Amino acid sequence: MNNNRKFDQKRIFIWIMLISLVTIIFVFYFFIYSKNKTIPKEKNIPIEQAVVIPVAPVVQKEETLVKREEELKAIPEPIPLPVGIDRFIVSLKDTNKIIATNLSDNSYITNLDSFVLLLSGKDGKGIINPGAYKISKEMSDSQLVQVLKGKAYMKWIKIPEGLRKEEIAKLLAVNLGWTTKQRDNWIKTITTAKPDYVEGVYFPDTYLIPINETPELVAARLISKFNEKFSPYLVEFTSKNIKWTTAITLASIVQREAANSADTPLIAGILWNRLNQKMKLGVDATLQYIRGDKGNGWWAAISIADKKTDSPYNTYMYVGLPPHPISNPGIPAIEAVLNPTKTDCLYYLHDKNRVTHCSVTYEEHQANIVKYLK
Repeated sequence: MNNNRKFDQKRIFIWIMLISLVTIIFVFYFFIYSKNKTIPKEKNIPIEQAVVIPVAPVVQKEETLVKREEELKAIPEPIPLPVGIDRFIVSLKDTNKIIATNLSDNSYITNLDSFVLLLSGKDGKGIINPGAYKISKEMSDSQLVQVLKGKAYMKWIKIPEGLRKEEIAKLLAVNLGWTTKQRDNWIKTITTAKPDYVEGVYFPDTYLIPINETPELVAARLISKFNEKFSPYLVEFTSKNIKWTTAITLASIVQREAANSADTPLIAGILWNRLNQKMKLGVDATLQYIRGDKGNGWWAAISIADKKTDSPYNTYMYVGLPPHPISNPGIPAIEAVLNPTKTDCLYYLHDKNRVTHCSVTYEEHQANIVKYLK
């Protein structure tokens, strides 16, 4: 009887040990597996691949531009201000009355009319520069005026459509106080890190930028805005089997060649016709891009000698698009490339009133030159 009991106890002990061993193995395996297992990430299509697709692709609505690795980090918001210090933004169109009203509505001042007089000064011509300022509700009216008449710590910078990056760099340098070295570094190094980012992706818009933001972050900010604005069009270009780089390069030329936004679809249609027929584009804007600023501005009229420049950007000499964009286009030019005017025209010119006239044959084009330009 005792022997049977000992045998049962021994058997129970063995089972407990086996169960414990299995449990330990299971826990150990789970720990190692979960540690090494890669958590599936959202599949992002690299920007270089996002438009390389088979014919008749199935395009997902959520497809979008994907930034470079450093661009995946969102452009940071301005550093949070200390407790009790607020950010007060003066827009580009704010008058002294609007500024005072905004301060009054947010309980920074109590007497609107007297504050307007303080802002305007004795001569009534005091002007507050647009931008962002650091203020506090603990400040007196005179202290607020002193701050608002001082230097903004964030500045509004408007980048027009169609500028090349050297022109953009000049705007940024003037407004953000860059040194010549910083400006040149932005042009020659920061914006040349990748071939597809040399031009065309520094989106024309109005930005509120901290004056102490680094040139690298400013470039990323402009690219981020481009990604945001271009993203809805990427799906449509992809569905037409058009690479995003092709779209932006052509849009940059259309931007420079069109007399106005209304003409961009027609210019785009004509340039698409030339590309599809393997004709040389023959546009002056690409020659201007090669030549640069020789003292008469970036977009001065070209000469006969300019047309003989041996460069892949010379569309009078070589068929097809240049290696990369020649300017930074806006949405109208991008939309025009996506939805060009259907036309048989292969030639165009702008008359002295900037009206566009197109023609189907070279002979008609020559007649238009005589009619409208001589």
